[in-house]
Amino acid sequence: MLTLTCPYCGVSGEETEFHAGGEAHLKRFISGSTDAEFDEYMFLRENPKGVHFERWRHVYGCGKWFHAARDTNTLEVFGTYSAQVSEPPKEIKDKISAKRPGWSWRNFK
Repeated sequence: MLTLTCPYCGVSGEETEFHAGGEAHLKRFISGSTDAEFDEYMFLRENPKGVHFERWRHVYGCGKWFHAARDTNTLEVFGTYSAQVSEPPKEIKDKISAKRPGWSWRNFK
């Protein structure tokens, strides 16, 4: 069972208190995008075995969306952070790098 902490209200809870919202840090496409760009955005998602960045909503709490960094293989949560940022905070990237030598944020851009 995943245990997440909402970065807004500070409440920690099991994953059943939250709602998963898919992959984080996706580039959204607006009108004028090519069919290929929209197709890639709509249908092609990462599904890695290992470190993954996801969107979550604190459904039974403050109701806000946030991002979480976790390992899909071990279910280890490296941290949660605001959904209004374009990449994870340095502390979370450092925590992942310390546990996963050779890991780099550049691989996820």
